[in-house]
Amino acid sequence: MMDAPASLPAPASGVIAGDVHHYALRVFYEDTDAGGVVYHANYLRWFERARSDLLDVLGIDQRAALEAGTGLYTVAEANLRYLAPARLGDTIVIETSAVTVGRVACTLRQVALRDGVRLCEGLVKVGFISPEGRPRRQPEAWQQAFTSLVPIANPAPEGPE
Repeated sequence: MMDAPASLPAPASGVIAGDVHHYALRVFYEDTDAGGVVYHANYLRWFERARSDLLDVLGIDQRAALEAGTGLYTVAEANLRYLAPARLGDTIVIETSAVTVGRVACTLRQVALRDGVRLCEGLVKVGFISPEGRPRRQPEAWQQAFTSLVPIANPAPEGPE
């Protein structure tokens, strides 16, 4: 019988380098079809996981905000372009950068890469909503966190988002 290790590993976390968040993952069997190629919908799951990690890295506590009734981010639009297949066992890096940061919504560019090769790229618009599902201004500190993430981020145009 083996003794439990003194400390267990922490879940993987992404890092922000410059103006890009990098989140690494490995392709598991469950991610693929019978031919070992990643099923197209899994890129959406991976992008969601990378965005959630980005919020954690930025110090944004989604759970606390939800429990306090502040609100939450939800996907308003997603446009993906598939360029090359990922396969069982591949190491994938999801890069996330901001395109626009507004009072209510942010548009993020996400790219899945394997050894620098673009596999899938997408533009995802996330909006901040109240617990009742209505658009709500995101907390100022959160908006600043996104804006400070990407110095080249373009402010969202004025008007409805």
